[in-house]
Amino acid sequence: MTKKNWKNRHVVIVGAARQGTALARYLFKKGAQVTLTDRKEWEEMAEVREQLNDIDVNWALGGHPFSLLDDADLLSLSGGVPLTIPLVKEARRRGIPLTNDSQIFLDQAPCPVIGVTGSAGKTTTTVILGRMVQAQMGADHTWVGGNIGNPLIQYVDQMAEDDIAVMELSSFQLELMSTAPEVAGVLNISPNHLDRHGTMEAYRQAKARILEFQAEGDTAVLNRDDPGSWGLIDAVRGKLISFGFHQPPGDQVGTYVEDGLLWLWDAGDPQRLFPKDEVQLRGEHNISNVLAACALAHAAGISPSAMASGVEGFSGVEHRLEYVRTWQGADWYNDSIATAPERAIAAMQSFSEPIVLLAGGQDKDLPWDEFARVVYRKVRHMILFGEAVPVIEEALRHADISDRELPITRCTSLQDAVQTAADVAQLGDVVLLAPGGTSFDEFKDFAERGEYFKKWVKELV
Repeated sequence: MTKKNWKNRHVVIVGAARQGTALARYLFKKGAQVTLTDRKEWEEMAEVREQLNDIDVNWALGGHPFSLLDDADLLSLSGGVPLTIPLVKEARRRGIPLTNDSQIFLDQAPCPVIGVTGSAGKTTTTVILGRMVQAQMGADHTWVGGNIGNPLIQYVDQMAEDDIAVMELSSFQLELMSTAPEVAGVLNISPNHLDRHGTMEAYRQAKARILEFQAEGDTAVLNRDDPGSWGLIDAVRGKLISFGFHQPPGDQVGTYVEDGLLWLWDAGDPQRLFPKDEVQLRGEHNISNVLAACALAHAAGISPSAMASGVEGFSGVEHRLEYVRTWQGADWYNDSIATAPERAIAAMQSFSEPIVLLAGGQDKDLPWDEFARVVYRKVRHMILFGEAVPVIEEALRHADISDRELPITRCTSLQDAVQTAADVAQLGDVVLLAPGGTSFDEFKDFAERGEYFKKWVKELV
């Protein structure tokens, strides 16, 4: 298939959510024959069908029959569709190529693309980086999307050669891709999505694909402080820029912190960026995210003054250590994005105050041992909810502690957990929703969980 030639090609798109519908509209405009298939039934998809009623799309709802592949040239998978479903296995058996909207975007993009992936911090880093790029390039020449916000494929025809696109990429998207962005950052790699990838090695390999297809003239950005990210150094095909809290070795290029300032080290030449206290985000993990954004921005030719402008006034992304309110002397925070124990640990470590922690949701077959140890060091009262309650309780029982007694309350739902937290919170506490598990046992996604959490907290009287 030649680049940008979709005329009369039959593309079957699996999954009719944002990614699938954006790609369907793009391919139809390019002359492709498009079939959208989803497990949801015809009636459930009424709103989506209405959104696409101005284009000619074939619908196959309620399942994924093999007959869809009979004249298919390409099978495109939305991010939530695993490679293990029967339709994908059959497509591979028949030799039908697999792709996704992110792969197609990278193949078609006329401008440089900065890709950001990692187990934690992707969205915060992507948003900060987008602000830095916009400070230099202007809003009309800056595009931010991918796994965050809207799929970039829907904007690709509006992009020009002198624009810059900033793209968040998940492991689900990367495991299919064979094209890489010109600048690719891996923030960190820690256990996540093992329910999807099966093993830590498979998950690591999916993340590593963002570097695998880079060319010699491209740039990789890695985290010196994270063994998972830094362990990919042998996969770097082109230039390397790093980030971390300490100054990089003399011949490297990278960002770091020293004397209360963020710096860029360019092979022995230190360049001052901006004071650390310009960063309004809580937690050292967010300083690491800002260091990553600066390194990625430098790789794309963004100036230090634009980096500083991107950080100025930025107070965070929704559902990521988001301050909700102070009620009866306790500060309430929403970190619903913490869908893995590692992310919940980072949230807890962002506070020095006593914590009332709301944790639970749905387990992703991830280890909770370190989470439990941090709980005993940081948490005054533990409130558990959702399907993961027995798993977390087991980890807490086996945690290496002294003689500390930890109050634990078990709840059947997040709403019950909010009310329980209101009952036990004291003056000077931080009440923190950092579940460590996904939301799918009670909500459609982490954002819906966070919205309901904020609603119930604001209704406390």
